[in-house]
Amino acid sequence: MPVLPGALGGFQAQLYLKIFGFSHVLKTGFLKWKPDYDSAASEYGKAAVAFKNAKQFEQAKDACLREAVAHENNRALFHAAKAYEQAGMMLKEMQKLPEAVQLIEKASMMYLENGTPDTAAMALERAGKLIENVDPEKAVQLYQQTANVFENEERLRQAVELLGKASRLLVRGRRFDEAALSIQKEKNIYKEIENYPTCYKKTIAQVLVHLHRNDYVAAERCVRESYSIPGFNGSEDCTALEQLLEGYDQQDQDQVAEVCNSPLFKYMDNDYAKLGLSLLVPGGGVKKKAAAPPQATPKGHTAPAAEDEEDEYAGGLC
Repeated sequence: MPVLPGALGGFQAQLYLKIFGFSHVLKTGFLKWKPDYDSAASEYGKAAVAFKNAKQFEQAKDACLREAVAHENNRALFHAAKAYEQAGMMLKEMQKLPEAVQLIEKASMMYLENGTPDTAAMALERAGKLIENVDPEKAVQLYQQTANVFENEERLRQAVELLGKASRLLVRGRRFDEAALSIQKEKNIYKEIENYPTCYKKTIAQVLVHLHRNDYVAAERCVRESYSIPGFNGSEDCTALEQLLEGYDQQDQDQVAEVCNSPLFKYMDNDYAKLGLSLLVPGGGVKKKAAAPPQATPKGHTAPAAEDEEDEYAGGLC
């Protein structure tokens, strides 16, 4: 019988015995040539549940890891992955999020190896949600991995949803070059599944991102290329974008602000709405002044400039 640590007693001691008191199932002998990994995994799993219920998360995590190893030795990859994922969730309870994500990623790889990509994708998405507020860059990577898994399985709606999460995180982190590429990939998938109205919204997001990159040419190209999308030309999205680009090109901050404060822009996803509200035109918003056309006199001669008129009377009437 193992020696119990002094800090354990009562119910905790029973749990400790539960996890470490059945090592005999893994021992071999003259009449038992192969360890009983299946029974060991079952017992470790029961111990993990007991520790979890007692909120002994460190011990629960250890039990899950032992269960996972037992399943691996028994070549039960799916169950091993489940145990690794549960160990990750115990680390989450302990607020050890990077370590939790590592284990969940390991679980997802095993799900893929086992031939269950849907479960792998759900695990990766869960890991992304866990780490999103702590390490957005890692979350972007996880969401993109999830999208790739769904895309390989031709589940395009799920794939584009995850790409959207990645795009918004990239915008939030002002990683505009990467965001532009991510939104373009979203747009391509929406075109493929013929969700054209959402393509219009993605074009607005693209234009805002490009203008924040100070790349007017790329923004204009996005609108021009979108004319090929059924229904875009003549839509309110198209009209608003044309007005936005005109105001930006003419350095008319009032026109840009009016477009970006319209309901069409304000009710987009929050990250894109903020891009619109914070958009500033180059040159500090000083509107370009168009040159006034020359005025002709009745005899066909151009009228003298105002400055010349003032000079003519500069010395007075007398």
